[in-house]
Amino acid sequence: MANNQSFWRIAGLGIACLAVGLVPAELHADLDKAKAEPNLEKRSALALANAAAAFQTARAAYQKGDNDAVAAAAAEIQESVDLAYTSLTQTGKNPRKSPKWFKKAEIQTRDLARKLDSLEQEMSFTERPILAKVRAKVQQVHDDLLVGLMEGKKK
Repeated sequence: MANNQSFWRIAGLGIACLAVGLVPAELHADLDKAKAEPNLEKRSALALANAAAAFQTARAAYQKGDNDAVAAAAAEIQESVDLAYTSLTQTGKNPRKSPKWFKKAEIQTRDLARKLDSLEQEMSFTERPILAKVRAKVQQVHDDLLVGLMEGKKK
């Protein structure tokens, strides 16, 4: 009996995870919702979730051939990443001593930079400048977060 219940719990959890993955990216996060969040760490997480959703929008728009929508999504990605980074720096916390939110942001920006690079490589040479600036900004934020996490004691 107990074995059967644990099976259904695991099955229910799996179905819930699939359902979350099937929800359109636009419904996951909203930049206005992130800006309204009073907790700076949570604000950064919401902003990065919005950046990921905007990336999915950009990829879908590129596959449809809508470069104006790609440019708009790219601008939203950059705005979201900027909001996440400024929110984390405004906490005043040392990333070495309180790494939780900084490390999450570092991982998410690394993944986002890789995805942006991949999409940029899929684009034709003339369309690449749409994402080049955004990818460079995301990479810079990632590098700054990584340095904050890894730098040693101040001398």
